[in-house]
Amino acid sequence: MVATACFLAPLAIAQSNDGPFINIYSARHYPTDEALYSDFTKTTGIKINRIDSDDSGILTRLKAEGAASPADVILLVDAARLWRAEVEGLFLPVKSKLLEDAIPDNLRAKRSDNGGITWFGLSTRARVIVYDNLKLQKSDVDTYEKLADPKLKGKLCIRSGSHPYNLSLFGAMTEHIGPQQTEIWLKGLVNNLARNPAGGDTDQIKGVSSGECAVAVTNTYYLARLMRSTNPAEKAMLEKVAVVFPNQSSWGTHLNIAGGAVAKNSKNQNNAMQFLEYLASTSAQNHFANGNNEWPAAKGMSFDNPALKAMSGGAFKSEVLPVSAVGMNQIKVQQMLDRVGFK
Repeated sequence: MVATACFLAPLAIAQSNDGPFINIYSARHYPTDEALYSDFTKTTGIKINRIDSDDSGILTRLKAEGAASPADVILLVDAARLWRAEVEGLFLPVKSKLLEDAIPDNLRAKRSDNGGITWFGLSTRARVIVYDNLKLQKSDVDTYEKLADPKLKGKLCIRSGSHPYNLSLFGAMTEHIGPQQTEIWLKGLVNNLARNPAGGDTDQIKGVSSGECAVAVTNTYYLARLMRSTNPAEKAMLEKVAVVFPNQSSWGTHLNIAGGAVAKNSKNQNNAMQFLEYLASTSAQNHFANGNNEWPAAKGMSFDNPALKAMSGGAFKSEVLPVSAVGMNQIKVQQMLDRVGFK
């Protein structure tokens, strides 16, 4: 049985010790994940107590609790947040041959001085471009660079530049084309906005569908949700929306990640490691794909999600930048955003 809670008092969680257990602080707010937790408990006998919050709330709580924190496992979404937690010393470097064999080098933290690794990417989302196929051609928007082309002036919808999904994309662009060219590119995005950045990724797709804009940026799992929806209004939204995986002829499409780590002050480190290793297993990786429309992070995984296969044609070229390097660029990127007026 999985116990869930929102902002439980630390002692309430720490005393949940009727048999083996772990305490998870999770920024994953997906009902489909319940099957992952219950399957882990059924398989291992290790009970799960969980606190759900946003990433910022989790990091704030961990720092406030310090060495007294009952947290064993931390689940965060996006490279910028994982990097921040790493540099603030909130993760425990661990050694796991299973995780190191399963998770590619670029989707995990760099090896620490003692040979451990602080966090591992467990699933990914491609940051793709959607466009109005009555107004634009695929060739108009098949790279991230083209989003700054003046011919798209007044046509771009995108969420806040400071959102971690965009901070990671912009951090990746900094690695690919350098800070100077990235800042020029960001200014081009600002010049091409159809409206002020607002809303989430689904709102950007809606903007293209409604004609408010002609091109937008979204993570694939938002698009896949709409593609798999049985709601007639949501299905109708997609009638004139096409998708392109950018930069297939160069460095590949940018990936956002969701990842996990053992908390620095975990009191149940062995159980926590079992949970992270379970999340890299075939069954868990398939669940990320089929349950929440995410791409598996572990090597060699196949899946049956029809929406992901339909939008990508079954495969696409993804960038292979070290996610840790992308996260390190977030402060530099935020300064660029301030200078170019990207809200």
